[in-house]
Amino acid sequence: MTREVLLLRHAKAHKHTDAGDKQRELKDKGKRNAQRIGVWLAKNDKVPDCIISSPAIRAKRTAEKACKTAGLNADIILFDKRLYNAELKDVMSILKDAPKSARRVMLVGHNPSLEQTLVHLSQTPPPRNEKDGFLTKGTLAILETDETWKKIQKHTFKFVDVIEPSTLPRLFPFPDINGTEERARPAYYYTQSSVVPFRRTDDGLEVLIISSSKNKHWVIPKGIHDPGLTAEQSAAKEAREEAGVEGHVLPTQIGSYTYPKWDAECTVAVYPMDVTHVISEKDWEERHRGRKWVSVEEASRMVKNDDVKRIVADLSKALGGTP
Repeated sequence: MTREVLLLRHAKAHKHTDAGDKQRELKDKGKRNAQRIGVWLAKNDKVPDCIISSPAIRAKRTAEKACKTAGLNADIILFDKRLYNAELKDVMSILKDAPKSARRVMLVGHNPSLEQTLVHLSQTPPPRNEKDGFLTKGTLAILETDETWKKIQKHTFKFVDVIEPSTLPRLFPFPDINGTEERARPAYYYTQSSVVPFRRTDDGLEVLIISSSKNKHWVIPKGIHDPGLTAEQSAAKEAREEAGVEGHVLPTQIGSYTYPKWDAECTVAVYPMDVTHVISEKDWEERHRGRKWVSVEEASRMVKNDDVKRIVADLSKALGGTP
């Protein structure tokens, strides 16, 4: 069985952060480049069955962005602290420990260790840019071998290709990886999920509303429908992150709406969520937002979007038809 190693250097990140080097986030250009690599993986039948990333945020985000645009759920990514500030021996150990069943392993990390690995494994010298070296930021290298993971060693891989994001299309195919339409963001961005979080009290139904990311108005939790998740699972994820609540997302969609974004329209499916647990402020991922329990009538009045107002106003009626 032929095995492949994909070496993906993290995409371009911000240079400084008060939280330290490991917390550096990707720049917008870096995010798009990682997503372009993901599209290339899917289009060229190179989707990995094992992804191992450095835990540094810039590597983590690169892995997640590439993973999702390739059609995978980011939960499959494994994080190995050895890939941060790695030496060649560390990367080799990680590869030797790869699952026996894995045919294609992608490592997402940093230089100089990834470049050292590329040169060490290749039977023939890979192409080198005199200015930028073997792997510029966000670049993918592909190697293949007939050896098992345990037996790989120096010069046992055939160099296949290097894919630089600057050579890939700037726009993304829509409505799927083989679509002929092009958009400013990956196709999955335009399908979204939302929940109306509710609880039953002695005074009737209450709805949890949250402030928008910039605290300008009131909204309900909403976000991109992540690949690999059902619409309900994705909606529950947004509720946990944006509103700090967990519960049961009912399977009956209670409405949908569209809104303009990224030079096109996003379609949002809305589900009711019976809240069973409110995450404490200190553990709430997006505690910079505000959140407030209000009556259905008040929630309908306070949220900004007119379509959401109508959906929230009909919550009691929608729940009456839910087993």
